[in-house]
Amino acid sequence: MAELPSGYKDIPEEERKKAKVFYDRARTVADTGNYEYAIEMYLQGLRIDPDSIEAHQALREVSLRRKAMGGKPMSMKDKWAITKPAKDDHRQAMLNAEKQLAYDPGNDDHMLAVVTNAQKGGYYDTVIWMGDRLFQALMELPEKKRDAAKFQALKEVYVSIQDFRRAIEALKLAARTKPGDMDLQTELTQLSTRNTIKEGNYEAGDFRQSMRNPNEQRDLLIADMDIRSLDAMAKPIADAEAAFAEDPTDPARFAKLIDLLQKTETLEYENRAIELLEQKFRDTKAYKYKQVIGKIQIAQMARTERTLREQLNANPGDANLKKELTQFLRDRAEQELAFFRETAANYPTDSSAKFDMAKRLFILGRFDEAIPVFQVVRGDPKYKAQSGIFLGRSFLEAQFPDEAVDTLAGAIQEYPIKGDEKSIELHYWFARALEEKGDRQAAIKSYSQVAQWNFTYRDVQQRIKRLRALNNPNNPPPGNTGTSGGTGSTSPAPQEQASAPGAGIV
Repeated sequence: MAELPSGYKDIPEEERKKAKVFYDRARTVADTGNYEYAIEMYLQGLRIDPDSIEAHQALREVSLRRKAMGGKPMSMKDKWAITKPAKDDHRQAMLNAEKQLAYDPGNDDHMLAVVTNAQKGGYYDTVIWMGDRLFQALMELPEKKRDAAKFQALKEVYVSIQDFRRAIEALKLAARTKPGDMDLQTELTQLSTRNTIKEGNYEAGDFRQSMRNPNEQRDLLIADMDIRSLDAMAKPIADAEAAFAEDPTDPARFAKLIDLLQKTETLEYENRAIELLEQKFRDTKAYKYKQVIGKIQIAQMARTERTLREQLNANPGDANLKKELTQFLRDRAEQELAFFRETAANYPTDSSAKFDMAKRLFILGRFDEAIPVFQVVRGDPKYKAQSGIFLGRSFLEAQFPDEAVDTLAGAIQEYPIKGDEKSIELHYWFARALEEKGDRQAAIKSYSQVAQWNFTYRDVQQRIKRLRALNNPNNPPPGNTGTSGGTGSTSPAPQEQASAPGAGIV
């Protein structure tokens, strides 16, 4: 058995059960809007079970909801009142940082403090969970504002827990700020070597997983390759088929076989998976099996779309290909709408299915139907910003410019980060709504903010020039980018509809 990284602390099951009492109470009070009390309850539970990813995630969701409702960071007085940890009390230091982060969820200094103290305390699941969020938060900053020292600190933490893949990614970002630093390049080479020869500890994101022997490791790595060879996949699939045939009632064997068949990304194997899933659904009536069928079919349609686009790129003047792609995109959106509608009906609390359903309604131009769904999903912190964008755009398409302006203005106020991709998108569509409403000066101001963040974003340069020219009758406006007083259609063109998962709206 391979050894776990030195210093890892496993939390006994009885401790997790004790902590669950606090987590249950936290969820209850959070639902009443008492976010500060919910934060305290989650922290009380994490004091007992400090490596519970579910609790860390739930606490972060509460903090984002609190932020969206106008919650402020902790005052200096409140910070001084926090219990000071003993010298080697890394658990308390982590919780202190996480409390401050809960009151200021965009603060990357607090994120880094959580990560470093979690590593010192031996809470490695938490290191990976919060480390990924810190990495993403740093990446969302303009490149000139990224702190190389934070990427370096992340790298050191990842090296200490032998997660060389993440260490390499963090060090790459640090090296980009110092392209001539040969020491960093040498360290990158060394880390790559250590990652290659690393034995055991198959990356699953959960250090409670048992270590496997080298042969089992190899099978797992083959089964999880990003670029898969069917020859390499054939043996694991045959072994999984044989194991499943021995005991078709074993859910683990069934799940492993389905997963391997899906990963081939070929019709023959995927259809075998669909056949097995359909039989399982008939036997059990459990919708989860039908849901997997739908996901496989969505992946198949995505591949078909890529093929059509490649053909059109090679023959851009082919009118028949353009027509075929446009019709396919509509058919795909219809099929995906039916799937996500069914999923939402079977899992009423699944916000992701509702969000995907609303996006397909948007693609299909059914804005009156999309609006109430986006309004519901906007209550989930995970989809709040993106739902706000699509809700504003839906109002705009449905010829409700006042409602579009108010919706997007509110979404901008609630979104805590400035200058990242979502923030830019919010300001752009806010400007489009203002333009449609006829408020040129306010539209110019919002477009200008977009240009200052990303000068090449969409058609923002042309729109600013055109509106400024319209405000100055002595200068004729440049070529149209919409109607003379508004935006024209905001619906995505067919060629835009494949860049995100599913039908993918830009």
